Amino acid sequence: MKKVGLLGGTFNPPHNGHLMMANEVLHALDLDEVRFMPNALPPHKFARHDASDVERLEMVRRAISPYPYFSVESYEVDKGGVSYSYKTLSAMCIREPNVKFYFIIGGDMIDSLHTWYCIDELVKLVQFVGVKRPGTEATTEYPLVMVEAPQIDLSSTLIRERLATGGTITFLLPEAVETFIREEGLYGTRTVLGGD
Repeated sequence: MKKVGLLGGTFNPPHNGHLMMANEVLHALDLDEVRFMPNALPPHKFARHDASDVERLEMVRRAISPYPYFSVESYEVDKGGVSYSYKTLSAMCIREPNVKFYFIIGGDMIDSLHTWYCIDELVKLVQFVGVKRPGTEATTEYPLVMVEAPQIDLSSTLIRERLATGGTITFLLPEAVETFIREEGLYGTRTVLGGD
């Protein structure tokens, strides 16, 4: 049975922290691949500083292109609307019955698993993988494989803020993603660069 990790998020934009987390889990659990699964952004939450679904998918593609064991899962973006992990993963398990899915979450999400929609059913469908910083503790009543990984305090919000104000983002995200952002004038870079 193929072992596939799933790393969900807005990836607005994808950064080196996402890549590091996926890589650590891939190797720790000997997965065949990790799929990056951007969430759909509902129209009522779309702000001027956000990238469109198409742009976010392209940024993820560019971020992972050097790594053959990473791929893009566009299920939630293709479906659109509000995404619930249970509904998404139920559909994916039906679509790919010979795959064992490992749903990767950050250590900060472990304590709130009890609030997830249909969590009792979801943990029967997939293996949850919690990624935590070395030396930190997180507890949950749900079955979870823990992976310790070095992490950097990095967020897409910080990157968007720096881009909008002309700050440096060197070493925070893949160069191919930065190039795309600047070419497309995303996150206020058009204004900062003096473009139209």
